[in-house]
Amino acid sequence: MTIDASDDALAPVTIATVALQAGVSVPTVSKVINGRVDVASSTRARVEEVIRRTGYRPRRADSRARAGLLDLVFHQLDSPWALEIITSVEQVAAQHRLGVVLSELGGAHRPRQQWLDDVLRRRPRGVIFVLSELDPEQRRQLETRSIPYVVVDMAGEQPHGVPIVGSANWAGGLAATRHLLELGHRRIAVISGPADVLCSRARVDGYRSALEAAGVIVDPSLVRYGDFYVGGGYEHGRSLLDRADRPTAIFAGSDYQALGVLRAARELGLSVPEDLSVIGYDNLPVTEWIAPPLTTINQPLGEMAATATRMVLSMARGDQPANQRIDLATELVVRESTAPPR
Repeated sequence: MTIDASDDALAPVTIATVALQAGVSVPTVSKVINGRVDVASSTRARVEEVIRRTGYRPRRADSRARAGLLDLVFHQLDSPWALEIITSVEQVAAQHRLGVVLSELGGAHRPRQQWLDDVLRRRPRGVIFVLSELDPEQRRQLETRSIPYVVVDMAGEQPHGVPIVGSANWAGGLAATRHLLELGHRRIAVISGPADVLCSRARVDGYRSALEAAGVIVDPSLVRYGDFYVGGGYEHGRSLLDRADRPTAIFAGSDYQALGVLRAARELGLSVPEDLSVIGYDNLPVTEWIAPPLTTINQPLGEMAATATRMVLSMARGDQPANQRIDLATELVVRESTAPPR
């Protein structure tokens, strides 16, 4: 006989209730809750389904009894952009005497179940995802274990109830393009990040809005989607600058892509900013030291990471964020890589 939690509104759903309905022992349910791997996948799925259906929540562990850890998860780690975030998370974590467990998803935007099982076993104070996300079942598994999580710069659309810290990407794209328009450029290209990443699309939308507001027709051939890395900027830069009707300015969706554009321009014998204006995005420390110093959009990566860390620690104490989404302001930083067209 299947017992449902609604049969007795006064009776709390306990681990024994879950075990009875799933047809397993209480220790087996405990293993599933704690991410143990020595449980058959079919048994795990059956227990998780009962937990979902009954709304069972294990008792919230006292934060002092939890591991003194935060999990920080990146879709990819090979850039100074990631280092900016890691540094800020570490600084806030150190103030609370917490260690940081760093994970990389190999370019994927969602973790495998094996990774999630490891998190459930170590019971961190919270998890911070960067340009990565969870599917509904994975979110539910963290929620049922009272492990809070926050996303920094979500790859896709914001699911209901998922706290996100980002930046004003549309406004950043708008400011970058307006700057080039105000200098007198009209043939402006954009090389953004992947087309399936929300912040990448938002920057292109800002670019389009600025052109349309200035009465400049958007040329689809000047809109490119790269990978936020040097290689993408270089390849698209070569393609754009090798044409007879080349653009006089390029807005790169990341500073690293801007570095690729600068190399492409140099190989083609073009001077920056005399023959080509280039503007980046992020304001990484290296942008002040390259030649010419790069005009860019300051994305407050450190502040975004610190805000997300403080938010997830507050949630671990039982507080709920006043706002589910926080977008921090971006700012134009003018240096020497942009100038009026000749």
